[in-house]
Amino acid sequence: MDGKKRIKLKSCCSSGGGGGDGGGGGGSSSSGAYDTVWECVIPYVQDASDREAVSVVCRRWYEIDRITRKHVTIALCYTATPQRLSRRFPQLESLQLKGKPRASMFNLIPEDWGGFVTPWVEEIVRSFGRMKVLHLRRMIVKDSDLELLAASTGKVLEVLRLDKCSGFSTDGLLRIGRLCRNLRSLFMEECSIIENDGEWLHELALNNTILENLNFYMTDLMKIASGDLELIARRCPSLVSMKISDCDISDLVGFFRAATSLEEFGGGSFSEPPGQVGEGVFNEQLERYAPVVFPPKLCRLGLTYLGKAEMPIVYPVASRLTKLDLLYALLDTEGHCLLLQRCPNLEILETRNVIGDRGLEVLAQSCKSMKRLRIERGADEQDMEDEEGVVSQRGLIALAQGCLQLEYLAVYVSDITNASLECMGAHSKNLRDFRLVLLDREERITDLPLDNGVRSLLMGCHKLRRFALYLRPGGLTDVGLGYIGKYSPNVRWMLLGYVGESDQGLLEFSRGCPSLQKLEMRGCCFSERALAVAALQLTALRYLWVQGYRASGNGRDLLTMVRPNWNIELIPSRQVYVQDQDGEKIMVEHPAHILAYYSLAGPRTDFPATVKPLDPNNFLDL
Repeated sequence: MDGKKRIKLKSCCSSGGGGGDGGGGGGSSSSGAYDTVWECVIPYVQDASDREAVSVVCRRWYEIDRITRKHVTIALCYTATPQRLSRRFPQLESLQLKGKPRASMFNLIPEDWGGFVTPWVEEIVRSFGRMKVLHLRRMIVKDSDLELLAASTGKVLEVLRLDKCSGFSTDGLLRIGRLCRNLRSLFMEECSIIENDGEWLHELALNNTILENLNFYMTDLMKIASGDLELIARRCPSLVSMKISDCDISDLVGFFRAATSLEEFGGGSFSEPPGQVGEGVFNEQLERYAPVVFPPKLCRLGLTYLGKAEMPIVYPVASRLTKLDLLYALLDTEGHCLLLQRCPNLEILETRNVIGDRGLEVLAQSCKSMKRLRIERGADEQDMEDEEGVVSQRGLIALAQGCLQLEYLAVYVSDITNASLECMGAHSKNLRDFRLVLLDREERITDLPLDNGVRSLLMGCHKLRRFALYLRPGGLTDVGLGYIGKYSPNVRWMLLGYVGESDQGLLEFSRGCPSLQKLEMRGCCFSERALAVAALQLTALRYLWVQGYRASGNGRDLLTMVRPNWNIELIPSRQVYVQDQDGEKIMVEHPAHILAYYSLAGPRTDFPATVKPLDPNNFLDL
């Protein structure tokens, strides 16, 4: 809902007397009718920002929003308390709750940072008896939390989404499978789960007949019986999506035969025959996997460890695929080209940069309906045998000119030019989310800095709401950083890495970005004082995370951004062990972090030793 609509709502409420705050005599009848109309309309307003606009019009509309709100997203679990949520929205049926900062996905946040779900589960059980949908992301979930949920909400819970969570085991999942018999969706992708046995899956198969979506992709759950998967498919005729951990595809013939409604499958694995090489491998794999026939409605597919020898099993369904996940496939550039040219209806592709510029050119020629493209850095990128397996300006230009419906692009590039970004700005008019990382593989980049290219991209892509640019020193000057601020009027989330030259560039940037709510920065040259001033100038900012900056030593220069309801947390620099390219553990220095966010709950009380809250009172005597 834009500003003009909000003004109209307020003026309508004032002139009509709606809201019950004023107006008497002859106006009371029309006011009552006006309220009745809005009581019927407001429950159908689903967008969160529109709901927020409605709730501030008048007290009556605030109350209508309060008792009719069915879904809430809390972007950081420390920004409110569970009790405050239940008082504000007592009739909630759906809750999305996020814990650790996004940087935790890249092992940049201490493991003990926080994000415990227990107090939220206790409040859900106590106050939200009609909770049908629960989505937890990057949170610490205990078996006792799952057991309490299952025992108290098992009859009503329909969707349980555990996204990149940790702390629980298959014992907790056993209770979910046994007691949550109305579960339509169980999602655990990329969760860290302690596996005691495979009984949880068997219980789920025995007790559920309405499951539509089961996802434990990219987990360490290995004790999976293919017979349980087949039993789920037979007992749940509405099953449309199944994403699993490693399980040989040849063992899933019965599952695929039974899952007649299946539209999406991800995971599984292929095992190579011992002692075979070359054409012998190809022929034996064809024979071994020949019985595998995918269900007739399958249109979204992601096969782990898919190689050239196994590609023929995909060919029969390739023409109807709308989504293809090749992130963990073993295909080279040529393999990508052979497969993609058979997928004319593809809309979503996830892969690694081994796709190369040639693969992107094939994609641009063959997949005109492409909307979402994610290209990650391959783990073997430094030792890649396929020299074609790099993405550069050549691939980006082909993509921009060939895939005009593109809405999302996340890409790791080895080389880049201003012209390629200008081409994106000229052609990618539907782009809403753009993320680019410049790798350090090449010593020399063709065309830096990228000031003009970034300006053209932002000026041309008016629909952008999310923007990430992770470069290297010299990749963007202060002028370019100012362009980002000036030409990002609608961007709400931004990640910037190794951009700018001085504090002046950051301050110029912060004079723009009127819609920016969440800002993340890494490897920048800015001082604490400049960061604090920038946080105040970004008027819509609700969340700030910075790693790598010019620290003052005690955080005193950050006091400039101290204000009511604004929590500031510091994570001092620390030494951590990581694996190098050879798999050996080496110690590296992690620079200091700043995390600042709006909170109605005040400072949190579960700080670990690795996190230091910034308390202004500590500086009174300095």
